Amino acid sequence: MSDARDFILTHLRLEEVPSIPEIRLYRAHPASRLSRLIGDDAAAPYWAYHWAGGTVLARYVLDHPYCVRGRRVVDLGAGSGIVGIAAALCGAAEVVAVDIDPYAATVIPLNAEANGVTLTVQNGELTVPPDADLILAGDIFYEPELAARMAAFCTACVHAGIEVLVGDMGRKPLPLDLLTPLAAYDVPDFGQAGLLPARVFRFTGASQGNSN
Repeated sequence: MSDARDFILTHLRLEEVPSIPEIRLYRAHPASRLSRLIGDDAAAPYWAYHWAGGTVLARYVLDHPYCVRGRRVVDLGAGSGIVGIAAALCGAAEVVAVDIDPYAATVIPLNAEANGVTLTVQNGELTVPPDADLILAGDIFYEPELAARMAAFCTACVHAGIEVLVGDMGRKPLPLDLLTPLAAYDVPDFGQAGLLPARVFRFTGASQGNSN
């Protein structure tokens, strides 16, 4: 992926994340023309932009560093690595960033280096609970089929004794009956004007009997 690394360094901008001045990321812009790297038929390049679920979760971690300090953390569906970077900045003992997109596996170390931290990158989908204390999951419930699969996986993790925190802006597939709200922030989302409300939840794995 050396060509991908060179493309990212040359054609993406290293910029401060809106609402999170503590973190800078390589982000695409119109002149980047990402299709030259990934092709016209590739999966959406979620790793190249900021999304509300990851942003709100990173903001929460930075505001509540005790939730990650000294713990083994997995950034699930890491994308740019923003949540894992926040965890590393706040003193996590270890951070593993997991994403199925090989380009995410290229950009995450670059973003980590730009913020003075180191993340371990795992390319592929987790199918069994990892050896971790905490899973941080931003924007993993955006499609019904994926949401069902991720809900089952997160439930298995909770049953294995792993805490799971979720960041989301309230997309329709979000399993609210399995979540307990912890915090709310107004944050940016790619392609949307201004700031939008998003929340951080604890995944319980058991129905809460509400939809708030």
